[in-house]
Amino acid sequence: MSKERDLILPGISQPGGIWADIGSGSGIFTLVLRRLLGPEVRIYSVDRDAKALDKQRRAMDTEFPGSAITYLNSDFTRPLELPPLDGMLMANALHFVPFERQGAVFRQLRGHLRPDGGVFLIVEYESRRGNPWVPYPVDYESFQFLAGEAGLHDIRRLAIAPSTFMSAMYSAIGVAHA
Repeated sequence: MSKERDLILPGISQPGGIWADIGSGSGIFTLVLRRLLGPEVRIYSVDRDAKALDKQRRAMDTEFPGSAITYLNSDFTRPLELPPLDGMLMANALHFVPFERQGAVFRQLRGHLRPDGGVFLIVEYESRRGNPWVPYPVDYESFQFLAGEAGLHDIRRLAIAPSTFMSAMYSAIGVAHA
């Protein structure tokens, strides 16, 4: 068991589908997402760091050769070309968006979810105080507000895990409804 798996597993209701990992970096959570969703999943991995995406691609090709993954070297705060998604994972990425822009970015991302049950799954630090590595923290209460403002429903915390970097990480979801 890994901390990453324990955080996102409760947000995965069935294998397969079309998912995006937003701000995926070197792919720690992308690999776990692929492991949990199985070979039928189609993943769009989005990050603005091309070197991190290359590292991720090599790891994915080693562990899951032939997987249906599209790597998008893009800034998630700008409009993205994505199909309607069954799910979206955003792990440790929203805290890089300044507070005054988080709502707009969240609403733009939420727009990619299927309106009939698309899931927004977030992993963030449970903190209100930033630092150089987590400049604009998104604690669970902030996620509840952003998700509600973006029209998501069934918003709930899924898991909490200790963090050596900050006190704790949490995972939570919100679901899109038509």
